[in-house]
Amino acid sequence: MWNPWHGCHKISPGCRHCYVYREDAAFGTTVPASEVRKTASFGLPLRRDRKKNWKYPAGTEFALCFTSDFLIEEADQWRDEIWKIIRERRDCRFFFFTKRIGRLPELLPGDWGEGYDNVAVGCSVENQEMADLRLPVFLSLPVKHRIIVVAPMIGPVSLRPFLDDRVVSEVSVGGESGKYGRPLDFEWVIDIHRQCLAAGVPFCFHQTGSHLIKDGRMYDIPREYQHSQARKAGLNTIDHTKIK
Repeated sequence: MWNPWHGCHKISPGCRHCYVYREDAAFGTTVPASEVRKTASFGLPLRRDRKKNWKYPAGTEFALCFTSDFLIEEADQWRDEIWKIIRERRDCRFFFFTKRIGRLPELLPGDWGEGYDNVAVGCSVENQEMADLRLPVFLSLPVKHRIIVVAPMIGPVSLRPFLDDRVVSEVSVGGESGKYGRPLDFEWVIDIHRQCLAAGVPFCFHQTGSHLIKDGRMYDIPREYQHSQARKAGLNTIDHTKIK
């Protein structure tokens, strides 16, 4: 995880039970979770050890801004520095997910071209309304490694109009975590899995969420098992070694 800034504000239904707010409250953070601030990890990929070697070696994969949004407005003053770090560490891989995909064109670095080879971008959607709103924009942008992230999934979603194996690298689906997380119906997951198989797009079921409905029964799944239980469903077809 690389979180150069922390904090976010809610913009759509999927944000209702945001884990950033929940975790900040649990740790007794005095600064509101909605306040975006720079962190001590800002230059993380550039850290070196005592021998002046990279602390994070070539091939390291950085999950960027998972306690914020990489494209959030309050971080506009810092983002160019992050693009510079990403360029300097072309030997590493970076990925970020965003609900603010419409802001991406104005925030891309001047040398972006058709996309950086070492950067994957994910567009997060939680229901059909957000898929229909965000994904046409997402598919129109120059991105080399494009991920559709259906999470937290709070209703059935058809991705059929958007699934093209030439432009979509992966679809990743997950439920909502936390005590008040909205239930994920396993049939919704199966349906998107079928859509991806038909389109030849790699699929990943990355998280069950706290409450999973399967065969008409509700299962309450502890946080520590939500990723492993999703993998045990045996639906994943993604090969994460594809991004070089």
